[in-house]
Amino acid sequence: MQPSPTRREKLPHSSIEILNRVNEISFNSSLIRKMRAIRFVTQLIDDSYVVNGSLRRIRIHSVAADDVMTKLSVASKLDADWEFLTGLRDIGRERAEQWLDAHFDSLGVESTMDLQAVYM
Repeated sequence: MQPSPTRREKLPHSSIEILNRVNEISFNSSLIRKMRAIRFVTQLIDDSYVVNGSLRRIRIHSVAADDVMTKLSVASKLDADWEFLTGLRDIGRERAEQWLDAHFDSLGVESTMDLQAVYM
C-alpha cells in the first residue's frame, strides 16, 4: 500500500494544503522515479533494443487502497492510535485477500500493474 496518494481529486488552495501536498509529492518522488525507470527498461525490452539478456523484465504488482488513503488527512501520518493502526492493518489484509483472489495466477507470470497508466 502506498502511504501517500499520487493523485488527489481536490486541488490545495491554502498555504497549509499546498505545503502538505508538496510533502506528499516529495515523499512519493523516489518511488515514482524507480517505477518510471522500470517502465523505461521494460519498453527497451519490448522494443527489442535489449536482446542479449543483459536486462530482465520485472513483474510489478500493487495492492492498493487509494480510496481509503485519499480520505486520510495529513495528520493521520502521525496518528499512533492503536485502533487507527489496526484498522489500517485490517484494510490492508482485506485488500491483499481481494488482490490475491483476482491476480494469484499472474504471480511469477506477468505484471498486474500498468506502470504507464499510474506513473507516467
